[in-house]
Amino acid sequence: MNVLLTNDDGIHARGLWALYNSFAKNHRVAVVAPDRERSAIGHAITLNQPLRAAKISFNGGCSGFAVNGTPADCIKLAMLEILPSRPDVVVAGINPGANVGANLNYSGTVAAAKEAALRGTIGIAVSIEGTQTEYFDDAARFVADLGETVLRKGLPFGTFLNVNLPNLPLEAIRGVQICRQGVAISAEYVDKRTDPRNRTYYWQGKDMQSFGEDFRVDGAALNQNHISITPVKCDMTDYRVMDELIEWDWGIEELKD
Repeated sequence: MNVLLTNDDGIHARGLWALYNSFAKNHRVAVVAPDRERSAIGHAITLNQPLRAAKISFNGGCSGFAVNGTPADCIKLAMLEILPSRPDVVVAGINPGANVGANLNYSGTVAAAKEAALRGTIGIAVSIEGTQTEYFDDAARFVADLGETVLRKGLPFGTFLNVNLPNLPLEAIRGVQICRQGVAISAEYVDKRTDPRNRTYYWQGKDMQSFGEDFRVDGAALNQNHISITPVKCDMTDYRVMDELIEWDWGIEELKD
């Protein structure tokens, strides 16, 4: 299996190393990742400056390409130029901090997997709960096995998996739940401050997302020490509303008069 790894935390991040070590035992692994942290950048791509990819050594002698762009840039550049052949599976992560609920819309990790799916390749975004993460290696073992399973079973075009693991050893995890994305909105705020030169600046913030107890919701499953796996579609069309809109009178003929 040919595996392409990336992330949004930069090529030297521990979660990426853990994935490399786990996949490289049995598979061919390429690494194309941002040269620095690019968290919460969503599906941004670089258009107004050149992209550069430097081949570097990392993780005690392994090699990969550090790109001065976003996670989505990394997938595009890898598949269009850097790699000699198309990867079978693209894995983005392991991101410290869960990507559940509304966070899917902002995550560079999720965007990298989405970019792979848009290009007809299996994409898996992987995150682990918390920022003081201890169990990257356990998570990577699960993801390596998952990658083999997904390649064998397949996914529809334009669908990728968003995977979140508790910050626990595998033996302490209660199981795997197939979930939908939580859609509850958390309270947001802007902290207005003044710098020493009397200029106003702002810090954005928000409260923790609330998911309730329903195991079918990604954040709730994760909070109850399950691995949550959410299939996500790149096609964002609301087909139910589309059918309703077809029946609307848009008044175009009256406007022509």
